Amino acid sequence: MPDPTSPPSGRAVQEALRVAEAGAVLEPHQAEALLGARGLAGGDPLDRLLRVASAVRDAGLAAAGRPGVVTYSRKVFVPITTLCRDRCHYCTFVDTPLQLARAGRAPFMTEDEVLALTRDGAALECKEALFTLGDRPEARWPEARQWLEAHGFGSTLAYVRHLAVRVREETGMLPHLNPGVMTAAELADLRPVAASMGMMLETTSRDLFERRGAAHFGSPDKDPAVRLQVLEDAGTAVVPFTTGVLLGIGETPADRVESLLALADTARRHGHVREVIVQNFRAKPRTAMRGEPDLALQEYAAALAVSRLLLGPDLRIQAPPNLSATDDDGAELALLLRAGVDDWGGVSPLTPDHVNPERPWPHLDDLARWSAEGGFELRERLALQPEHALDAERWLDPVVRPAVAALAGADGLAVQGRRPVGAAPRRPAA
Repeated sequence: MPDPTSPPSGRAVQEALRVAEAGAVLEPHQAEALLGARGLAGGDPLDRLLRVASAVRDAGLAAAGRPGVVTYSRKVFVPITTLCRDRCHYCTFVDTPLQLARAGRAPFMTEDEVLALTRDGAALECKEALFTLGDRPEARWPEARQWLEAHGFGSTLAYVRHLAVRVREETGMLPHLNPGVMTAAELADLRPVAASMGMMLETTSRDLFERRGAAHFGSPDKDPAVRLQVLEDAGTAVVPFTTGVLLGIGETPADRVESLLALADTARRHGHVREVIVQNFRAKPRTAMRGEPDLALQEYAAALAVSRLLLGPDLRIQAPPNLSATDDDGAELALLLRAGVDDWGGVSPLTPDHVNPERPWPHLDDLARWSAEGGFELRERLALQPEHALDAERWLDPVVRPAVAALAGADGLAVQGRRPVGAAPRRPAA
């Protein structure tokens, strides 16, 4: 039996390229072979693969009525809590209660802190409030449970729901909720307060979840079966949803293909997933995986291109721009565009990427310039994809629709320069 981690043979790559160039559906083993394509000179395997992926992307954008457009969301990153019950081996977002106490921080952001931050974002024309937090910290940490109880909330998700209502009503920004694993009932409960939600699948690899020392060992919320069920439940609940894969954490090429095919399947059946993040691993200090190599650039480009071929022309493929080199010439981002990327995800002019604080966002003027040099116009979108915004009656709760309509243009993208406007701040009780 061949080694699943060994590079594919040149013959296998060439045969898979011929299938892709003919526009035929790739078999899983052919997609695995294409993940090994390398070389950027004209006619090299990777160069040929990128050409096919670009053509598929371009056809999808033309069909959507926005040829040559790459999008981003102007956002504020709101880290509600950095407590979590999971122990992912690559994460620096998470803190312990002791670490928070030593830094003089509470277990959760207060309402006033969240509203002050999002009001500042609205003043800068940010339209998305990205709520990011650890999974169910009260299940592991008594300090989290005690804080929630003291403030009148039975769970982290109940607090998130309350904050989402206040942010939408008082700032006009659109909450995008990223609270991790949610049950079907919790998704239904949160739908009326958010424009969209998200949760990375990351990988379908059970080995990375079950093997001691692997990336997801000891993290109950990273069970692939549990995360796949969340995607199904989000589709049933009619929630505009963002998901994606994390590459370079120890998964095999077969794992990558299996994960992408799982996302393609749920997106096709429910229509709730319109964007898929294909994220490259970056090693971080103070983590168990600090010594692991970053995902190599050509390997990442091949994975993006294969993602485009497996996910098809109708889904947007997102690559976080701050996780690639953003030097003066934007060469790496140009390569990602060649690989079939058409969305840069959320970029903030105000807040850092708290998950990857060592990787600052590119300036939006630079991102626009680099996109233009790659042949694309950079356009701002909302916290949900245009197809969902334009079909608001199906995808959005009636309470949320006016906030989306106030910020969306006729094409479903954001109106450039429009500032969210909420109700007057609540006055404290006498």
